[in-house]
Amino acid sequence: MNPVLGYIAIALVTAATALIGFFGLRFSRTTSDFYVASRTVKPWWNASAIGGEYLSAASFLGIAGLILLQGSDALWFPIGYTAGYLMLLLFVAAPLRRSGAYTIPDFTQARLESTAVRRITSILVIVIGWLYIVPQLQGAALTVRITTGLPAWIGAVAVAVIVGVVVAAGGMRSITFVQAFQFWLKLTAIAVPVVFMLLVISDVPSLDPMLAFPIELAPSTPDTYRTVSLLVALLLGTLGLPHVLVRFYTNPDGVAARNTTLIVLALLSVFYVFPTIIGLLGRALAPDLAEPAAADALVLLLPGRLIPGPLGDAMTALVIAGAFGAFLSTSTGLVVSLAGVISQEAFGGSVRGFRIAAALSIVVPLAVSLLASPGGLAGSVGLVFAFTASTLCPVLVLGIWWRGLTARGAVAGMVTGGSACGLAIVAGATIGPGSGVISSVLAQPAAWTVPLAAAVMVGVSLADYRHIPRGTDRFMRRLHVPERPTIPAP
Repeated sequence: MNPVLGYIAIALVTAATALIGFFGLRFSRTTSDFYVASRTVKPWWNASAIGGEYLSAASFLGIAGLILLQGSDALWFPIGYTAGYLMLLLFVAAPLRRSGAYTIPDFTQARLESTAVRRITSILVIVIGWLYIVPQLQGAALTVRITTGLPAWIGAVAVAVIVGVVVAAGGMRSITFVQAFQFWLKLTAIAVPVVFMLLVISDVPSLDPMLAFPIELAPSTPDTYRTVSLLVALLLGTLGLPHVLVRFYTNPDGVAARNTTLIVLALLSVFYVFPTIIGLLGRALAPDLAEPAAADALVLLLPGRLIPGPLGDAMTALVIAGAFGAFLSTSTGLVVSLAGVISQEAFGGSVRGFRIAAALSIVVPLAVSLLASPGGLAGSVGLVFAFTASTLCPVLVLGIWWRGLTARGAVAGMVTGGSACGLAIVAGATIGPGSGVISSVLAQPAAWTVPLAAAVMVGVSLADYRHIPRGTDRFMRRLHVPERPTIPAP
């Protein structure tokens, strides 16, 4: 592919992101606009924005790469990423919107009437956000290096600068427009090349269709524990992702939050069909890329291999645009959620404080992404899900559905789950991949760290039952009693 097309694709996506972001700036005037878009985002618009920020580098590039490497074992990733929203619909979406909070720390403080819980939650939100941003910047570095030949660090720095400027300028109101646009860009950018690749394959008589979609996909005996633990991480980790949860505060009411979640489920189900197909095609037609260092590039390279001539170059340019859109949209969502927390904790919650916090929110992960060695995108994000499932998920679910939760129980559970999961991830990285029991337990810790965190949270709360907050019953009614429908004026 001509590198000029890569430059053009990246430039167009960057320009569109900036223009749409600054268009949204016209509607960002109040503090509520910056934090929750004044709670006026309609379900379809909000669902598109959630899809835009949720479909990260791990989804756009990493899923296909994992299927190329692992076969059927990797199919649990798109299933888990999508099914996590079903858990969100059932347990969190509507009550969280009814809470009236701006951020997750706001919710935990209001529910448990504790500044300590708020501080712990704030720290976890910041850590999770930073960990999630790093793979986005590494994906941008990979894309720029492969498609343009420029040094990899330019991609990471470019995304960081664009995201910082757009978020600081317009906040949540502005970012909603950007992310909704980028979801449909990503869907188009991955669906259109897949359709053309399938048409090319169907026109080659010598190509056995079963070669492209082999029945036997798994390269090895599946590890049942790792599969179960991965599903626990993906299903429950979605419930605690700060950039996803903050979106539900922008809905007008709990009913709109539920409708938004249903639409997101449909949009994600459609999207994940396409990286799955690319992964299957890659196993049959690009086995030379089946290496950890190259697999994430499959989505970028396969259209040029299968589609000849200028049309193939155009499809590759479209994929590059979608990939860059993925890095920008997810990073902007994360920075918005982090800026909201940091500005409220450190800068009094003002608009000026939000803008300063937005810059701080992107600088740290940029430094980490430039210094750390990149790993598999989907695998890296999967570990972030495990950490989130072990910390924020239990306190949200128990805080919404169990009146017996206390501040001490919440703190003990979050610290225990976060420490256990973090130590397991570090130890697993130190030991390296393997097939033994210890390797599996450390590589995918969610199956034991999530129950451990929940058990500690419940046990300490039961022992501390005398300190159940006085306003618990009133707050629980607020979470679970549906809002009265608004009757339009005659």
